[in-house]
Amino acid sequence: MLKESIRYVVLSDATMESSLELLADELRFLKDSDDFETAFIILADNFSDLDVYLDLVALAEGVVSSKSWKGVFQIAGFHPDYCFTDAEAKDPANFTNRSMYPMLHILREESITKATENFPNPDSIPERNIAFSQDKGLEYMQKLRSSCFEINP
Repeated sequence: MLKESIRYVVLSDATMESSLELLADELRFLKDSDDFETAFIILADNFSDLDVYLDLVALAEGVVSSKSWKGVFQIAGFHPDYCFTDAEAKDPANFTNRSMYPMLHILREESITKATENFPNPDSIPERNIAFSQDKGLEYMQKLRSSCFEINP
């Protein structure tokens, strides 16, 4: 990945509509830009309800799988309260998709392919991340996440 090639866009007072409009704008921007590899849309003060956020992710995935963007981009979702289906809220595995704020991560499919070409069994990456977090335990994962709030001079 290129140095400084991650784009961060913060959307305040986000609504479902404004979030999807910004997503479409970012998809167009990334399509036309060689300077940025990936982008995060950070929903700083809205979408704290996980179920509403998951509705947004489903709609965002629909936008990305439209004929314009299908095969070009993917969406990954991150949320402070992320919880896998059928998982306990305190399962350390949930931290693989937890973040400081609700976010939509736009990934280029071509970049994912290149990054995983020489990685043995790339389909196992999520399971390995889950196993790692469960092995480390809840306290470790909570401390790791809370360290993101610490300011280091």
